[in-house]
Amino acid sequence: MQGSLSVSDSDGSSFAPLVVLELAANTEAEAITWLLNRIKDKQQNGGAELLVEQLQVDGQDEQKRMPKVFLVGSTWRRLLNGAEDVGLFKEFHDGTMRGFTYANRESFKDFDGDGDGFLSIAECQYIIKHELDTLRAKAEEHVPGYPKLKLYPGKSVIRRLQSKGILVQCFPLHDKEELKRLSFSWYRKIKLSYQPLDDIRHYFGEGLALYFGFLEYFTFALVPMAFIGIPYYLFAWEDYDKYVLFAVFNLVWSTVFLEVWKRCSAQLAYGWGTLSRKKAFEEPRPGFHGVLGFNPVTGREEPVYPNMKRQLRIYLVSVPFVLFCLYLSLHVMMIYFEMENWALSNYNEDPNFWTSVIIFIPSIVYAVVIEIMNLLYRYAAEFLTNWENHRLESSFRNHLVLKVLVFNFVNCFASLFYIAFVMQDMALLRQSLATLLITSQILNQVMEAFLPYWLQRRRNKKVHKRVRRIMGDKELPLVQQVQLESDMNTYLGTFDDYLEQFLLFGYVSLFSCVYPLAALLVVLNNVTEVYSDAFKMCHVFKRPFSEPASDIGVWQLAFETMSAIAVVTNCALIGLSPQVKPYFPEAETQLILTVVAVEVICSLLFFFVTCLVEERLIKQECEHRLSFAQEKHVILALKFILAFIIPDVPKHIQIKLAKLEFESLEALKKKKMLEAAEIPKTDK
Repeated sequence: MQGSLSVSDSDGSSFAPLVVLELAANTEAEAITWLLNRIKDKQQNGGAELLVEQLQVDGQDEQKRMPKVFLVGSTWRRLLNGAEDVGLFKEFHDGTMRGFTYANRESFKDFDGDGDGFLSIAECQYIIKHELDTLRAKAEEHVPGYPKLKLYPGKSVIRRLQSKGILVQCFPLHDKEELKRLSFSWYRKIKLSYQPLDDIRHYFGEGLALYFGFLEYFTFALVPMAFIGIPYYLFAWEDYDKYVLFAVFNLVWSTVFLEVWKRCSAQLAYGWGTLSRKKAFEEPRPGFHGVLGFNPVTGREEPVYPNMKRQLRIYLVSVPFVLFCLYLSLHVMMIYFEMENWALSNYNEDPNFWTSVIIFIPSIVYAVVIEIMNLLYRYAAEFLTNWENHRLESSFRNHLVLKVLVFNFVNCFASLFYIAFVMQDMALLRQSLATLLITSQILNQVMEAFLPYWLQRRRNKKVHKRVRRIMGDKELPLVQQVQLESDMNTYLGTFDDYLEQFLLFGYVSLFSCVYPLAALLVVLNNVTEVYSDAFKMCHVFKRPFSEPASDIGVWQLAFETMSAIAVVTNCALIGLSPQVKPYFPEAETQLILTVVAVEVICSLLFFFVTCLVEERLIKQECEHRLSFAQEKHVILALKFILAFIIPDVPKHIQIKLAKLEFESLEALKKKKMLEAAEIPKTDK
């Protein structure tokens, strides 16, 4: 752990520093002493039983810069006991994944000697974070030195200090040797191969490894579509009517893609021990506030906030604000169409080089405006969701995802729907899709790859020099390493990364039949995304704590919702094509547009429902007017049949999970029989 770096605590014990705690510069000495004692105290006394020592710096300037920085570590036995407390799953000697217990540690594969190396660094840091988060107040009425900072029995000490700004930041340290090896195998060599997902998981944890696994899988899944799209694009460039076959391919691909991913995700999660791992009990968010009350589940005192008040905030403030933003987005869209008509009229009046260039300017400007509006709305959505005062982090995240996805979907795709189904101009649809996709990819690469790196250099040139020293062969002292990492940007999670892939999936699955090069552009974007994200994780952001995950969470449902909308959209495009219209001469275009609008709205409204409910609005129409609706429902039925026949979890993993459950039940029966046999003996 941490290579050759080590510090000594007040008792003289040497330990490898794993986590950094930085307190505010004006923190009272009483509070610091109390916090350190609670961290060091034995578990039976309510402490975390961890090792902690203040970072010793040389010179007054360094001391002023880092006055209250502490390094946290642990003994190896404490980490193994912590692994049992958090419910880590490890590979058993028979090849199955089982919950780790310290008593049976010798029965687990790769456990040799005292178990050094049995736990990954990410797991060790996660255990330390868990022990710090579960450090609770006992009989203290307030934080020592802060009479107004009230405490009550059972309150999380770390979360209380975070919410009041006393604890500035808590982050895990990088391991330089491990980081060099990971960087070399991950992004420092340009190669056509799979990512080292096991190494990423070992260093950053399962949550981040699953994101990069999904990014890799999505990219490879797009390759067949990209290969088909290139000749399709080259040989049918001006023939916009030949998109029916590609639309049908889109329908099948979007369904099979997600179903096969669920199998891949389950296989990865099982191998990493998170598939059958129970989720930890969620504590209130650090920003959650309310009147002190009683939690009937835990039996502890904690803040209570009326659910009715939260619902009023959501429906009377948040929902109207979101609707207003959607209206504003549609208004901007109509301005874009006016600009488009102006540019086209100029070209028709005087076709020359400059007017042909001006034709593309409205789409480029609109694409830039879309990205700006998405960014501004994201900040507003975070503010509103935080103001709604959700108790749990999962609830906060779900409401934020819903707000952001609804707006981004309308903001990014409304113009394409309007062009496709109202204007029915396939040439303009192709041009708009290409411009939006290429412009958004360029802006994302600038914002995600170049801007963070440039800002890091701009903020502190000395820090940049130290980054280069880390990447070289020179050894960086611990003090400089902690200072360097404390100045790095904080990684805010995979939210924005999944959001970007969600929008790219939308561009490909919804309208790529009229612009077959969309898949190729997304493949190229994702290849550069892998390398830029890998570099950022290793050298731009602080190392994040591991987040155990068995799947991609709510994003799986988001992608499935987009897939269902893609079915409706591609069916409508097929129904509007000149190749299909002759077969249904009496079908009305207005009916197709109505069904598309209804289905898209229903899919967005029922985003958090696992089964999307089809809205059947046209029951009184005669049979020939239902031709498109019947076609659509047949293909939707095919989609759900494919989802049903492709199991989410591979068969061999299902057998292993069932075997483990059977053995657990048998062990429980045996335990009850032994307890029953002991009762007569005690009676005698």
